[in-house]
Amino acid sequence: MKTVYLGLGSNIGDREAMLQAAVNELHSREVPVRRLSSVYETEPMDLKAQRSFLNLVAEVQTDLFPQQLLTRVAKIEQHLGRRRVVAKGPRTIDIDILLYGNFLIRTPNLVIPHERLSERRFVLVPLLELTPELRDPVSRRPLKEFLGQTSGQGIRKVEFHLEIPS
Repeated sequence: MKTVYLGLGSNIGDREAMLQAAVNELHSREVPVRRLSSVYETEPMDLKAQRSFLNLVAEVQTDLFPQQLLTRVAKIEQHLGRRRVVAKGPRTIDIDILLYGNFLIRTPNLVIPHERLSERRFVLVPLLELTPELRDPVSRRPLKEFLGQTSGQGIRKVEFHLEIPS
């Protein structure tokens, strides 16, 4: 089984409930959720005129191929009401495959590691909370080295704890 890191975010409706629902749907025999980071409230990055996001990173294990995992994640997003109306706009749930083992993948619909991983504080902080020694599979640099380049991005830990289903 491969260790995979997924970024989850929500900024529409009951954000906490949406994150918990996504974790509940992800967790399965094929994709057991092993650990969850803390939840962070973050400023939107590209389209500023929208509500703040709640974000976290989930560590999962899977034998699914990356494309199979992407299909599964897209179905969960759709089931939880994700509608792609405005690029970078508000969303009930967003689930991104950040890292899939040490694989490097570049296809028209999937890039791993996630293309903007090293530019996003809302991804780096929870990812490094789970695994501080992680390295970028492309440059082999420690991911914590990229944090300094993201210092202007607003992020704060919130007191909301998700449960991994049993």
